[in-house]
Amino acid sequence: MPHAPIIRKPSALRPIEPLGLLLCRQGLLAAADLDLALERQSRHAARIGEILVANGAIDQAGLETALRLQAGQAPIDLVTNLPDPALLAQIDPIICLREGWMPWRRIGGQVVLVTESDIAPSSVPKDWSIGPGYRVERARLGSLRPAINAAYGPQLLARAQTLCPEHHACRSIAPALRALAGGLVLAFGAGLILAPITVFALVLSWFTAMNTATSLLRLGALFGHFKNKQATAPPEVAKLAERRRQPRVSILIPLLHEDEVISALLERINLITYPHELLDVLILTEADDMITANALARHTLPPWINVLSLPADRLRTKPKAMNYALPFCQGSIIGIYDAEDRPEPDQIAKIVAHLQSSSQKVACVQGFLDFYNTRTNWLSRCFSIEYAMWFRVLLRGIQHLGLPIPLGGTTVFFRRNVLEEIGGWDAHNVTEDADLGFRLARYGYRCEIVETTTWEEANCVPLGWIKQRSRWLKGYAMTWASHMRKPSSLLRDMGLRNFLGFQIMVLGGLSAYLSMPLVWGMWLGWLAGLASPLTILPQPVIYLFFGSAMLGQSIMLAVAFLALRARERRGLLPFVLTLPLYWPLGALAAYRAVAELIVAPFYWAKTYHGLDSVNPKAD
Repeated sequence: MPHAPIIRKPSALRPIEPLGLLLCRQGLLAAADLDLALERQSRHAARIGEILVANGAIDQAGLETALRLQAGQAPIDLVTNLPDPALLAQIDPIICLREGWMPWRRIGGQVVLVTESDIAPSSVPKDWSIGPGYRVERARLGSLRPAINAAYGPQLLARAQTLCPEHHACRSIAPALRALAGGLVLAFGAGLILAPITVFALVLSWFTAMNTATSLLRLGALFGHFKNKQATAPPEVAKLAERRRQPRVSILIPLLHEDEVISALLERINLITYPHELLDVLILTEADDMITANALARHTLPPWINVLSLPADRLRTKPKAMNYALPFCQGSIIGIYDAEDRPEPDQIAKIVAHLQSSSQKVACVQGFLDFYNTRTNWLSRCFSIEYAMWFRVLLRGIQHLGLPIPLGGTTVFFRRNVLEEIGGWDAHNVTEDADLGFRLARYGYRCEIVETTTWEEANCVPLGWIKQRSRWLKGYAMTWASHMRKPSSLLRDMGLRNFLGFQIMVLGGLSAYLSMPLVWGMWLGWLAGLASPLTILPQPVIYLFFGSAMLGQSIMLAVAFLALRARERRGLLPFVLTLPLYWPLGALAAYRAVAELIVAPFYWAKTYHGLDSVNPKAD
């Protein structure tokens, strides 16, 4: 038979006084503040103590004092009173994190379970052999998740590395991808020596085909941008959403070797207008990252912002960190920010409203990304143009075409149940965001764009830009290889339309950068009257090549001018004409990505932040 809970209540001889009234009686809370907190509680799924602390009516120490008086006993400090390892080994940490308790010690023949709130008897596994029963004790506020992290770190780490199902993860195809990349490099080199004209002709043909396909997709996205085809919920669903209680939102902020931007990050997070009692912000750090640890130690964090230190691991990727943190999250919506992010204050409120009024098939929403250091130099201006084209025109157009969206790595929010259903992030993929957008499509879900902006720091140093872009391109190659291990399965999951869109979006970008030096060399050689494959190929092929190139450039110019039409971005318009000098950096990044695919496929080239801490308006 299941064990009935035996809950020790020293105050059992008297009724337990409501927390709010106890705080007022002790002089720790004004009656007016209690009334406001109770009114907020009627609209929010939060405990009264969380509401009071989050809104500054009382502090954490006052709440702890009141809870001790209410229970008639001091809480258990899980830092100084460690749990029994033998008991910990008998229970899955995922259950502990989901239900909000953990086994502590066996006392008097009974197992003591510790919690920061309450324990539902149904949350204790019926087949758990714990003797004659259990009793419940209260843990010190804020100590439960750190205790679970310390006790189950290695187990949770192994789970994070393999959370994504193997048939979708890139970890199992890395050797084959490495061999493929190496083989193509050797074949290409040999071809240039033995049959250069044939190689150039093949490259030209491939470039023409992919450029034409990419241009047509962008043209469709350009027209789709003007059509408001975004799926909207029926009016009755929208009205129902207005009456729903607002959900808790967890925000993951992975940090590594950050110092310069932490103060600004915390200031911006504190400006978020969504009820702070419904925010669950987890700052993720590596165990050996003393730079970030020391920077965080200089700040006093509110109780709704917590630091989760990951166990030491050779795999140091952002998706692994987020997989590790996922079971620690308390929200039903999971969002991601980067270290240098400065989101609009009402952003999360907009995200929640959109998800609550959307179909359950809308599993994810993506906000706009823009840069606060646009004016730093020419590189930051070109990067800003590229981001404006991608997020404000092309992504919206792709959404309106009904194609899967390759997500950005920040300002992206998921329904938690869907994220868990599909296996979280691919811990080894260095562009886990794009991969996840395509994987959601395979499961029948879709992503939508919400018009809210997060300001980031543009990578304005050439070497840093190349390293960042090489990571993105390497991840795109890994994503393509991972999903294409069984093309028939991908086609069945996505359908022909999305399958073709996936090929164009992923292979199109890779092909453009990789073929750029050869294509430009052929073009310049032909214009200069030098020997070039263009001089020996049939005229129709040459016309198709030039026609494709001109079509692509014309569409890109149209997209750029549309993206920059807003007054705050018009100052960037003259720099559109300099983009031909910007794209070759991408070619350098592409060849670096190929080299990394061979020698270091899972290496995460970190983007360093804080190089430009100013916050001017965009041009």
